[in-house]
Amino acid sequence: MPVALQRVTADEIALFDRIADEVFDEPIVPERLRDYLAAPGHLMIVAIDDGVIVGQCAAVVRRHPDKVTELYIDELGTAGSHRRQGIARSMIDAMFEWGRQLGCRESWLGTELDNTAANALYRSIRGRFDSMAYYEFQL
Repeated sequence: MPVALQRVTADEIALFDRIADEVFDEPIVPERLRDYLAAPGHLMIVAIDDGVIVGQCAAVVRRHPDKVTELYIDELGTAGSHRRQGIARSMIDAMFEWGRQLGCRESWLGTELDNTAANALYRSIRGRFDSMAYYEFQL
């Protein structure tokens, strides 16, 4: 059975019982996952292989008073066992389509400069590279 992509809703938390290594940065906290999926404009697509999540793409629809509605791709992860099979590209393409359906006109994301695989993927889909400063604050 090929890897299947699925849009995830807050009612489908049970899908996250089996997750391959390296799909998420940290272990899933069920309450955080539930809150994320329940929040308006928060989107998630997972890639499932034989009942195991082997990839995920999370995004947020951002609306502005002075700019077009945009899709911010917040996370993209694929299990090491499933890399270089087109899964990440398929999830990005599916997320772009979902964003278009929700009225998004642009999409953006960030990655580390030394993340060779991610940068190659984003350039292959004609992402326009730009540099920026990143600041993090503890609240």
